[in-house]
Parts: sequence; C-alpha cells; structure tokens
Amino acid sequence: MKAVVLEKQHVINVREVPGDLVCGPGQLRIAPHTVGICGSDVHYYTHGRIGRYVVEAPMILGHEASGVVTGVGEGVEGFAVGDRVAMEPGVPDTGSRAALAGMYNVDPAVRFWATPPVDGCLVEEVVHPAAFTYHLPDNVSFAEGALMEPLAVGMHAATKARIRPGDVAAVSGAGTIGLLTAAAALAGGASKVIISDVSPVKLEIASRIPGTLTVDGRERRLLDVVGEQTAGWGADVVFECSGHPSAYADLWKIGAPGNRTVLVGIPVDPVPVDVTEVQARETTIESVFRYANVYQRAIDLVAAGKIDLTPFITQTFDMDHAVDAFDRVAEGRPGDVKIQITVG
Repeated sequence: MKAVVLEKQHVINVREVPGDLVCGPGQLRIAPHTVGICGSDVHYYTHGRIGRYVVEAPMILGHEASGVVTGVGEGVEGFAVGDRVAMEPGVPDTGSRAALAGMYNVDPAVRFWATPPVDGCLVEEVVHPAAFTYHLPDNVSFAEGALMEPLAVGMHAATKARIRPGDVAAVSGAGTIGLLTAAAALAGGASKVIISDVSPVKLEIASRIPGTLTVDGRERRLLDVVGEQTAGWGADVVFECSGHPSAYADLWKIGAPGNRTVLVGIPVDPVPVDVTEVQARETTIESVFRYANVYQRAIDLVAAGKIDLTPFITQTFDMDHAVDAFDRVAEGRPGDVKIQITVG
C-alpha cells in the first residue's frame, strides 16, 4: 500500500510499504481519507528531530486524520464497515498511572502517530483502537474531521482555562492552534477574544470568527488593546499560542487580577517568567500538552454549528503531490493556515 514516508531529514517519498494489516481485538482497520499537515510533521522533515524525538529510521508521517472503517476487530461494538470516523492519534497504556488519573496525554508510554519511532497515518490503511476512534456525524466533512486533532488542543486549552460565561480572553498567536483556541474559548462562553499576530492574512481569517477582535502585532501591543477593551482591568483568560519568546515580554501583564494564563505554544528555548507580575495578580498558570478527554466534545461542537472549521482549511493536495504539500508548509506562506492531503 502507498504511504508518505520521511526517509531522513529533508527527504520524503510517496512509496509502497507493507500492507495486509491484522485487525486485532478491540481494534478497527481504517482507510484514512484526509490528513492534515502539522508543524511537528514539518519540523521532523526540516530538522530531523523535536527534542528527544529523533528520526533514526524511515517513518510514515501524519497524525491529523479522518477516514472510513474497513474492518472491525473482535469485541468491538458500535462500529461497522463503512463508518466515517476521526481518529485520536495518541494511544496510552490504559493501565498506567497517568491514564487512570485521567491524564493519558502525559503517559510516558503513549504511542503517538508520527512521533519517532511510531509510524503515522499518511498511508492507505491503518489499525487503530476503537476506544480512540470517533464517529463523524453526517454534517461533518472528512476535511473537518481531520481538523479535530488541532481543535482538540484548543478545546483542552479552553478547558484548562476554566472559562466562565462572559470572560474576556486574549490570545497571542493566530496560527492554526491560536485560531482554534480562540474558537474554543468563544464556544466555551467567552464574550470576546482579542487575538494578536504579525500576519495580516491570519488576522483576516481570525476576524471571520464572530466575537474576535484582531490586533496587528507589528503596530500595536496586545497588552495595550486588552487594556483599552477592559478599562485597564485586563483579560480574564490569556492564551499564549505562538511559542515565540517575544510574546513573554508582556504576557504576565495582560491578565486581570485572578486571571488564568494557559501556555499552549511550545518555545524552542527557555523563556522568562516574571514571578512578581504573576504574584501581584494571583495569576493561575496552566499548561497544555496535546489534549485528553475532549475529542468527542470537539466533534459535537462542530456538528452543532458552534464552531466553523471551514475558514481554516486553506489548501488541499492529493497524495501523489504530498511532497509539494510539505514543501509549501515548510515555506511558510503567510496565507496558509491548514494544508491537508487526501489519501483516498
């Protein structure tokens, strides 16, 4: 069967890999339909590693996926061949201490698609646990289904922020995760989201989300606009989604007294924490690593029309042109948010 394989740093091939997958007890065999390209996929392509995760052997890329069930393993109920599904890509040891505590996303033994040495889902068929597979309602497309993975990050961030009805939220960074975090915050009850970025195109996309106010970071500080919008009080919730060190210069001053600041973007190098500002506001700092226990809720919100994912899908390639897709994401064109690949 055909797959998109990262052979080594800077080398991707679309080629044949072994097929005839065995669908074991509790598992589903699934034909991926649409797979999104994540920044981590591109980082493995361009750098060959992310922290301690190093590409040392050929690896199938991709972890943001929707598809169609082609086989049902023993003991699986509620699924049938032909079902349209979305797949949560991180599979923990369900008996681990982290999993039993409800934090399976931080289980040290989690196997996450396209994280070395685990193969991803840019391939014509995969086997996946039914427990981490979710039905797609008829009014949710395959393309939207593949966006559930990054939306789950935003959902997890909004959940960690404990948003209350009417909260004012601030978001630093309008990339895919920042945009979806803003959408999740609004769906969770925020009255307004003030979002900043340095890309006019991404800010234009952000402006399509009802309830957002955009800030061009080249001209104005998010801190100043939040102050204007809240009569100097500050944001109830602050999300740092850029991962850029410059965002931390003002980060601890944006929130109101008693605010919740959620760290979503992952900086490459250590960044400063102004402890005095944190203490003076009694800021609660939360952090996000992927997500847990939110996938079904993300699907339900999209199906109910509470979150519109279509503005975030900016380009789609077929599998034969997957290398072109990865090169485009690596190029970082200002107008691109989420680029996807159709497998079948």
